[in-house]
Formats: sequence, structure tokens, C-alpha cells
Amino acid sequence: MLNSLKRSGLAAALIAGSAVATFAANPMVGGAEMYPDKNIVENAMNSADHETLVAAVKAAGLVETLQGEGPFTVFAPTDEAFAALPEGTVDTLLKPENKEQLVKVLTCHVVSADAMSSAIQKMIADDGGEHDVPTVGGCTLKAKEMDGTIMLTDEEGRTAHVTIADVKQSNGVIHVIDKVLLPAS
Repeated sequence: MLNSLKRSGLAAALIAGSAVATFAANPMVGGAEMYPDKNIVENAMNSADHETLVAAVKAAGLVETLQGEGPFTVFAPTDEAFAALPEGTVDTLLKPENKEQLVKVLTCHVVSADAMSSAIQKMIADDGGEHDVPTVGGCTLKAKEMDGTIMLTDEEGRTAHVTIADVKQSNGVIHVIDKVLLPAS
């Protein structure tokens, strides 16, 4: 009887530990919980730091795509990153007549894979310190790592740092970045 209780207690502890590990893994983003069973758009809409990104995704008509099966890796610039662009840039991109350009900018932040930071770091190491990251928008980002931080350089030479990594989604992963990445002009 005692052995049976010990085994069932151990099983209950393992099950409880598994449940905690599953839900405790995602960091908060923009003051909001990020749920691994929600898709990229659903979680981004809850982040107070990604209101501009969400508005841009809607204006570009990419909501349905980013709610799709994926997998996607999204390098998600914060509102502060969008605000750092030259004055008027965001307003110009959000105009209906600039939808094609907006789609290009946004899709240069998306990779058709589920790439957690450990996988990106391994690719960087395997490639001698720099790894080319092709995006669905046709851009190629250069990934590097310094002191455990992943950095992405766009085709214009702008470098973004991953500030929050490995935010798991039902259809991929989000890595929060501190700059907007741009395609070559």
C-alpha cells in the first residue's frame, strides 16, 4: 500500500511539474501573458508594446496569413522601434496606396520556420559567427550573437537586438526586437 501511494504521489508530482513547465515557459510581452496555444496575431494583439505592429499587419492584410498554420518565426518590432523611424514613415506606410511596400517591410520580419533562439544560435555558431536568414519577404537578414544576445542586420545595415526571445505560439515563435528591419531600397 505504501509503495502504491509513493508511486501515485510521484506520478502526480510529475504530471503537476509538466503542467507548470508547459505554462511557465513563455515570457510576458508588453505587460501581457503570451499563451502558447494562441497564434501570433492573437498574442500580439494583447501586447501593449506592439500596437503599431498589429495596426500594420491589419493594414497590410496579413492577419489571416499570420493566423495560419505556419510555422512562422516573427521578429516583432516594438512600438518604440516604429517610433524611431524617420518622422512620418509609419503614417506613410499605413496608407492604402503603400500597401505593397508595407507588406514587403512586414514580411522581412517573418521566417517560414519555427526557430527558437537556441536553433538560431547554433546556426550562427555553425556558420562561423554569422548566419544568413532568408525571410518570406525576400530579404536576407544577417544573424550574429554577442554575449548571449541575438542581433539581426537588415539589408540597409540597421541592426536590431532580440530583447525578448522564444515567445512560443501555436503556429511558431515571436522574438521581440528593438528596431524595424528594412528591405534594400
